[in-house]
Amino acid sequence: MIESEKTVAKDRNFVWHPFTPFSTWLDQEYNPTVIVKGKGCILEDSTGRKFLDGNSSIWVNLHGHRNPRIDRAIRNQLRKISHSSFLGLTNELAPELAEKLAEFCRPVGIDPKSFPSRVFFSDDGSTAIEAAIKIVIQHFEMTGKGKRAKFVSLSRGYHGDTVGAMSVSHSDGFHGYYKKLQFESAQAMMPYCYRCPYNQAKPDRKDGREYRKCHFECISEFKKTVEECGDSFAGTVIEPIVQGAAGMIMHPPGYLTAISKITQEAGGKLILDEVMTGFFRTGSPMAFHREECMPDVLCLAKGLTAGYLPLAATIVSESLVEPFIGGPEKTFYHGHSYSGNQLGCAAAIENLRILSQNDFSDKLKAKICYIQKKSEKFWELPNVGDVRQCGMILDVEIVADSVSKKPFDPSLRVGWNISENAKKYGLLTRSIGDVLLLMPPLTVSKNQFNDCIESLCRSIEDYFNINH
Repeated sequence: MIESEKTVAKDRNFVWHPFTPFSTWLDQEYNPTVIVKGKGCILEDSTGRKFLDGNSSIWVNLHGHRNPRIDRAIRNQLRKISHSSFLGLTNELAPELAEKLAEFCRPVGIDPKSFPSRVFFSDDGSTAIEAAIKIVIQHFEMTGKGKRAKFVSLSRGYHGDTVGAMSVSHSDGFHGYYKKLQFESAQAMMPYCYRCPYNQAKPDRKDGREYRKCHFECISEFKKTVEECGDSFAGTVIEPIVQGAAGMIMHPPGYLTAISKITQEAGGKLILDEVMTGFFRTGSPMAFHREECMPDVLCLAKGLTAGYLPLAATIVSESLVEPFIGGPEKTFYHGHSYSGNQLGCAAAIENLRILSQNDFSDKLKAKICYIQKKSEKFWELPNVGDVRQCGMILDVEIVADSVSKKPFDPSLRVGWNISENAKKYGLLTRSIGDVLLLMPPLTVSKNQFNDCIESLCRSIEDYFNINH
């Protein structure tokens, strides 16, 4: 305990945590959790308490902590070299990973020549998006279409915190202070159940087929937004199927297909942000595999190394790359010191081998069906406005009034308080506003996921003073 207290004291004196209010962190009544160990889906703190990793350590961990195969791959690589420059040099692993990534991301039956296969490596989701935006802009500049410089993205969208990524996001909560830094992008209405203005009837929340009918009206709104851009339209940036930091907003079947077609017909490029949704999070290898959709650029990070090391990939179609082939003046002057890092590539290659095992998808489908059935329990609780599930992602939206769906005052931090209280029941997770999230590693057992649900339910009951 003494060592733990020393750690917390040093932390409060010297560290600045991401997405964390100082008012909470520096409050002497608040006891930060100091993680010291992890095994499988379990994390252990400095006091010996054990927790289920309910959000995959912020959506990155796929196969649990200390996975023996990935541990071994990294140790083997350490015996050779940990990093060397990728500027004008190559290494043994990055080309292999690029080839395997292109193959893994390509939908079954699609001609390899027609699918993005040129991989630009960077560090994280924001840098993957940043590279994608700059590649598209430079492509249009070099092909005599320099007017095409405006991107369309969805309301409440979040694509990262670097300047370009912020510019194609529409989240004042995250980026409101930095508007002066951002370039202009167009905002299209996202399809979102009871908050969608087209859904006036507010039908039963459990009947997904009914309450998502209104979403298709949002397709025409998207098309209108693209048309208003005219010949300045550069492309669409979108998280396919599920918008993560927007509150785990799940799009209806057919929506992505329609967006893809509108983008293509308008001459723009489709950038898919699969930073969160990729690598089986939605039940398929890539989320866009669930639709008839062909991206021009695919952005990956988080689960790329199964949560072990920072590595990102921007996968680009050859048609976008062609104008860059030529003299020095056509070079893409953009890069990162750790591009193609060997340790990250080693982890990613072994990750793809695990994900490509014949029985991996089948085992996951059984878990997804189980989660879907068990998630019904949340509807029995008060103040539940919506329960959304897609693949291994489950979220519960807490509202002030379950009939009108009126939200709580954000200053109350209802979601944060419920998530913090869940520690008492052995669950670590983090809400998005008042959206409670369960997204453990893909290797979570059915019993462990059931424990996640039980812990979150009990924490909700505590908040609303309901006897267990």
